[in-house]
Amino acid sequence: MNKAGKSEAYRAAGVDIDLATSLLQSVKNRISATRRPEALAPIGGFGGLFQIDLTQWRQPVMVTSIDGVGTKLMIAAMMEKYTTVGYDIVNHCINDIAVQGAEPVYFMDYIGIGKLRSPLYEDVLIGIADACLAMNVTLLGGETAEMPGMYGDDFDLVGCITGIVERDAIITGDNIRPGDIAVGMASSGLHTNGYSLARKVLFQQAGYTVDTTLPELGGGTLGDALLEPHRCYWPAIRDALAARLPLNGIAHITGGGLYDNVPRVLPDGVGVDFQPSALPPPPVFGVIQRAGDIDQHEMYRVFNMGVGMVWFVPPAAADQAQECCAKHGIATAVIGQAKAGKGVNITLK
Repeated sequence: MNKAGKSEAYRAAGVDIDLATSLLQSVKNRISATRRPEALAPIGGFGGLFQIDLTQWRQPVMVTSIDGVGTKLMIAAMMEKYTTVGYDIVNHCINDIAVQGAEPVYFMDYIGIGKLRSPLYEDVLIGIADACLAMNVTLLGGETAEMPGMYGDDFDLVGCITGIVERDAIITGDNIRPGDIAVGMASSGLHTNGYSLARKVLFQQAGYTVDTTLPELGGGTLGDALLEPHRCYWPAIRDALAARLPLNGIAHITGGGLYDNVPRVLPDGVGVDFQPSALPPPPVFGVIQRAGDIDQHEMYRVFNMGVGMVWFVPPAAADQAQECCAKHGIATAVIGQAKAGKGVNITLK
């Protein structure tokens, strides 16, 4: 270590502590802007501190979820656009706890990377911070691990979200009954699932690149369509809860599509018949399907196919549910109905 306290040996081994500190400082103000009053510790401590305001909560239950962006990061690397994946990880995580009625309050990130570099690092953190700020979520802390020899030129991005819900207001899906209406909420694209299949059929089989333009994509590039950020549905859920809309169950449609995600919230003895054609998928899904000659039902098993979330409500509340979503610019459609039975049936036209 030299007189300035810089670790030359560690840098020579491929880990630049000083660069990490410098890059973090460059976005510190962006991160600080996300802090809610309940956040107690300054940025950079060993642990983040967050105090639950017991004047606002009667029986607070903490809800936590962790997830990653997956191989969508490889599309970001091809495009050299990294801000959007910050939005992806925050919005995905928020949706996962919002389906239980939880208000997201703080978020923590993990970036694992072979070689720390600019502007990748700052752009990812800017995306995370801006997404947190938009949803009134504190970016409470995080970890950056520079591991030469582990990731090569790639990196991984993981996020952990924590929220709060009143114990008697937890949405479990147990209240879903035969006859309930399934309201589908439009996705913005692939969100964060199915990219391994998409990359294989688009780039390896069809020979496309991220710069390919196709008429069905409206003149935009394939890369931009694939990088479209994961939509956050929390504002619509928050308003629905405030309006006392009877949300009997909510499913976030991620990997596994309607087939695998909806059963996670269905009570015993209840199934769902879906006719999802009422909510057409974005054109990028058709591009993927044709490039890989993929069966339609497999598309619905792998991808969200234009349905990013499903609300189950009594028939009398279906119109109000759609109006609530429309206020947030989210297209919706009645795409199915709960029935006595088991599992999910999808009828495709």
